Amino acid sequence: MPSCVLAYSGGLDTSVILGWLLDEGWDVHAVYVDLGQPCEDRQAILEKARNCGARTARIVDVREELCRDFAFPVLQWQAKYEGVYLLGTSIARPIISRACLAVAREVGAKAFAHGATGKGNDQCRFQLAAEALEPTIQIIAPWRIPKFRQLFPGRREMIAFCEEKKIPVKASIAKPYSSDENCLHISYEAGKLESLTVNGVELVDFGMSVSPRRAPDQPEKVTLAFESGVPVSVNGRKLPAHELVLELNRIGGRNGIGRIDMVENRFVGMKSRGVYEAPGMTLLYAGHRAIEQLTLDRDLMHLRDRLAPEVAEMVYYGFWYCSKMDALLAFIRQAQQPVSGEVELQLYKGNIDIASRTSPLSLYDEGIASMEGGETSYDQTDAEGFLRIQGVPLRVQARVNPRKY
Repeated sequence: MPSCVLAYSGGLDTSVILGWLLDEGWDVHAVYVDLGQPCEDRQAILEKARNCGARTARIVDVREELCRDFAFPVLQWQAKYEGVYLLGTSIARPIISRACLAVAREVGAKAFAHGATGKGNDQCRFQLAAEALEPTIQIIAPWRIPKFRQLFPGRREMIAFCEEKKIPVKASIAKPYSSDENCLHISYEAGKLESLTVNGVELVDFGMSVSPRRAPDQPEKVTLAFESGVPVSVNGRKLPAHELVLELNRIGGRNGIGRIDMVENRFVGMKSRGVYEAPGMTLLYAGHRAIEQLTLDRDLMHLRDRLAPEVAEMVYYGFWYCSKMDALLAFIRQAQQPVSGEVELQLYKGNIDIASRTSPLSLYDEGIASMEGGETSYDQTDAEGFLRIQGVPLRVQARVNPRKY
């Protein structure tokens, strides 16, 4: 009997897929990759998989690695897809693939199954990551198989299948939207959110944050410390990466930080609407940028900022394990060496202000920058020649092609 690993959450889709794979003659090893998603009972999920016929079922805890080795390098790039989205789901997919392939190697499975749809981005992220790590792996994507879609054209048929197989699921025929959560963020999409006339922020029952309107009436301050671009402490407490993100989720969440509603361009070509919340990562992006403003020189920061949208695209599309990303990650590790210091953020009803920032490697020289007093290492008289040289091509062009004004 051929064997496969299944990225398994215990929800309706992967429960149905597990049963269907068994009916198709597969020996299934269920893998629950722990990304910090909330769950009533992880052991109960594994027991459910075994009861439904999985040969093995296990948890692979990648929470620390997800934050330390995936989210924080993307943070160092200040990468945001289409200028807004902090890539919380995108970042998690390559590590899920890697965890599942490690199990496949251990148990001798030749195939990797997942529950991503044939219209979304996740199918790309899972498959591109898996094939980059194991080029001979067979990918089983049931939603891309016509026979599977004919059996399960909607949630009603999926729920009926679970009832017939005595597979326990918490699902209803109609849901206002779907959600995906890990310790970095929660995403909300589909259902009623597909109508752009619906106010997504009012529809969604957010899981990490309160509405800015209901946030405290007094500002809250939080101090973040960075070492070489890596977050290391919150309010003076050094914390592992995962715990640091969780603490900032709590702080940012109670102040209404980090909600967005966007229409984005999927890799497969269509536009889709997503509502996201990422309170902790939003705070880290703001704090990190504030320290960079002190410690990175102009040309390096501008180069990084020009490349950041490309990095965001690569993460969003699923190209994490490739030579181009390897080179870009090496670049950002070097570029971030001086980005060390502390920043105090003031939070108020969804807003973030910079209260103070300090760095032992600060390039900010108050004496040079000041508009007051005498000259130091900057003589304003020198600006005369500087600007005459900068203006040479403009003056030549103006003589040849005069502009009307």
